[in-house]
Amino acid sequence: MAERQGRNQQRREQARAAREAVPLSPAFDLDLPVLAHADEIRAAVRDHPVVVICGETGSGKSTQLPKLMLDLGRGASGLIAHTQPRRIAARSLAARVAEECGTELGHGVGYRVRFGDRTGPSTRVKLLTDGMLLAETQGDPDLLDYDTVIIDEAHERSLNIDFLLGYLKRLLPRRPDLRIIITSATIDPQRFSDHFDGAPVIEVSGRTWPVDVRYRPLAAQSEDERERSLRQGVLDAVDELSGLGRGDVLVFLPGEREIRQCAEALRKHHPPHTEVLPLYGRLSTAEQQRVFAPHAGRRIVLATNVAETSLTVPGIRYVVDSGLARISRYSYRTKVQRLPVEPIAQSSADQRAGRCGREGPGVCIRLYEQADYEARPRFTDPEILRTNLASVILQMKHLRLGAIERFPFVEPPDPRYVRDGLKLLDELGALNRRQNLSRLGRRLARLPIDPRLARILLAGEQEGALREMLVLAAALSIQDPRERPMDQREAADAAQAGWQDRHSDFATLLKLWDDYREQARQLSRRKLQAWCHEHFLSHVRMREWTDIHGQLHGLVRGMGLTENAAPARGVAVHRALLTGFLSNIARREDGEEYIGPRGLKLAIHPGSGVARKRPRWVVAAELVETRRGFARTTAEVRP
Repeated sequence: MAERQGRNQQRREQARAAREAVPLSPAFDLDLPVLAHADEIRAAVRDHPVVVICGETGSGKSTQLPKLMLDLGRGASGLIAHTQPRRIAARSLAARVAEECGTELGHGVGYRVRFGDRTGPSTRVKLLTDGMLLAETQGDPDLLDYDTVIIDEAHERSLNIDFLLGYLKRLLPRRPDLRIIITSATIDPQRFSDHFDGAPVIEVSGRTWPVDVRYRPLAAQSEDERERSLRQGVLDAVDELSGLGRGDVLVFLPGEREIRQCAEALRKHHPPHTEVLPLYGRLSTAEQQRVFAPHAGRRIVLATNVAETSLTVPGIRYVVDSGLARISRYSYRTKVQRLPVEPIAQSSADQRAGRCGREGPGVCIRLYEQADYEARPRFTDPEILRTNLASVILQMKHLRLGAIERFPFVEPPDPRYVRDGLKLLDELGALNRRQNLSRLGRRLARLPIDPRLARILLAGEQEGALREMLVLAAALSIQDPRERPMDQREAADAAQAGWQDRHSDFATLLKLWDDYREQARQLSRRKLQAWCHEHFLSHVRMREWTDIHGQLHGLVRGMGLTENAAPARGVAVHRALLTGFLSNIARREDGEEYIGPRGLKLAIHPGSGVARKRPRWVVAAELVETRRGFARTTAEVRP
């Protein structure tokens, strides 16, 4: 141990000498509002271990703070860590700060993200994601490689940000020399100050250009109508903005699929001199960087909420806001983590509007009503309050952050949910007798999805049924795509009868998937939509199923799991499913009633193909309590 500490100390001294040999010359844009408070910020950082800097979008916090720290002499004894919620923001900000410091990317200023490291011995400012800094605590628990940590966009309150804030609170007594700067938009900065025992809050105003907010609500009744209406709403808004003068347009959409559809519609709709560019996290670095490159003519950028706070797209004078985002939520009742598209909070809507007031007067068109905006919650719930705590505990144990009950969260989770999460991890085999991660638990922690679904994927490879588990895990992550309208139940049942399996709803889903994929290969998009309509399927959810399946496929391939070439037998499929849904087993008593876990009285959901057969034992993907308890998505179990 002492020998390793000596080697680490020697490495740090060599790194310090390399940093001091390459001085940086940061250039400051004195027009940026944050620099009007430069002296106040320097004094606060000198005198306090933690400083909270609060300012509107466009105040220059992200680009100027690392340079102010360099000017203060930080980044010599250790690096300046500057965290971002997303990889795309870490990379683009690193390039911008490097340019303004007169150095090449990877020398004085660099970045480190998953699958990418552009740092070197002379790096003094290191942009990295929150998750990457958390991962570094494994090898450097006291963060001795750093003398300053800037937690940017803390108001987003992701799990990683909350983990970091708690970790740093614990670390400060051991590192009195460390300086921590927390930046937030004007969203509840006092909460961060209170968390760090009354840390000073410095407020910096944003740009003062006015933004004209216009409401252009969509008229849509169903999901499919909403999708068509959203596309038309974007086209109409862009037409309206094109008559207002020069300037680029930033369109906020909930996901990649909507971006692809709107991009296709805009390219058909607009003249050649208008460039349409997508912007979302899964794009390649080269494709993302196109958004920041100089250009002639008008540009329309279609983005997810990646461009809401942590990333500034240059040249934007107009914003079109769908008012929607994909937000992860855990249902305590069904015990499933989902990614529904839902309305954003007022604070997010304000952030989006602020994106067009950076370089001059802007216009923001909201595709919803003003009354709708005013009825929305002020802030988005922090992720810790809307996620499966089994996955939180799993990650905490993986990162060795200690017991969740004693961890200093900004907002502690409900103790009942903590007990529920520990019980589930134990059931999945993720914990050993000492309540530490088992070998299986460490593998589960590598899959950033609901632990139940992660478990069935691992079991799927073991049983030779990974192909089927990928399909089912994706299906269980979305709302059921099969529709059964009240006035057309018989027609819907008849249209879907070909997929129905009397022994297993999971087998039904696999048949539906195979049929849909076959149709998708043969039919045009319009004909595929008609086929879905004819079979009472939501075309939107079927494509969502396809998208999530593709993401899961990439995850397991990255872990080295092997997909079965031949179709798996039903026994293998259901054995794999039981590993994830062991506590969702129920036994039929006399009559139709089933007794589930904790003495819960259940009936098989009437939409299930298993309902008429009424087997003695069943396993369900979810247990739902409405007026009575129902087992949904079920299969017969033969003990």
